[in-house]
Amino acid sequence: MLATVRPSLASFFEGANPTPPTHLGTRYDAAGNFLLEPGNTVVSHLVQGSPSEAAVIEVRERMRAMPDADRLAFTPISSLHMTLFQGIIEYRRRLPYWPQDVSLDTSIDAMTSLYLERLKGFRGRGPFKIEVIEVVPTGLTVAGATEEDRRVMSAWRDALSVPFCYRHPDHDAYAFHITFAYQIQRLADDRAAAWQDLLDDSLAEFARRAPVIELQPPAFCNFKDMKHFEELLVLG
Repeated sequence: MLATVRPSLASFFEGANPTPPTHLGTRYDAAGNFLLEPGNTVVSHLVQGSPSEAAVIEVRERMRAMPDADRLAFTPISSLHMTLFQGIIEYRRRLPYWPQDVSLDTSIDAMTSLYLERLKGFRGRGPFKIEVIEVVPTGLTVAGATEEDRRVMSAWRDALSVPFCYRHPDHDAYAFHITFAYQIQRLADDRAAAWQDLLDDSLAEFARRAPVIELQPPAFCNFKDMKHFEELLVLG
């Protein structure tokens, strides 16, 4: 069945990827409960009440209605966002995911306070628009809607690397996304065709109903787990 699935989807299925999901046991448990994993980040939340948010929620609900959706741990609708720049996180206390000038045992709360100070006076790189370029079992892969939007998003990341004092290894190749869920268990191979049909239809639906996903301005946030991202400083 996997022979007919596009390569970017294969890793979600048992036959192609029998390894346990990366964050299982630290970010969430086998019952789909989200665990304490504090950190900070820069995200743009969806615009509440917008037509594009409605389209996103509808696709999310279609995924939740799949008979094997119990293999996914879904985050709340209120947490839906696109990460613009990854901050620090409790279970990634190592270089190059941490500023070189700060001790690796510094508390997350202290790191958040430090970044709030460093971000004072930060100047954003302007507005941008995004589009959905792929739908996968865990959410949406997105990108700048135009070449200029992609340039602006890249400029944001470059600028934010200065106060954060690091660049992740994927800084230039980072795949922007809107997470719906995390895999608890890989999907069964014999479900590949059904999932691909749903995902392809969902992508076509975005092209019709929401060619641009409306986002709030980027904001520096802290979080205790993946269920809520508290905006501390709007950077737009």
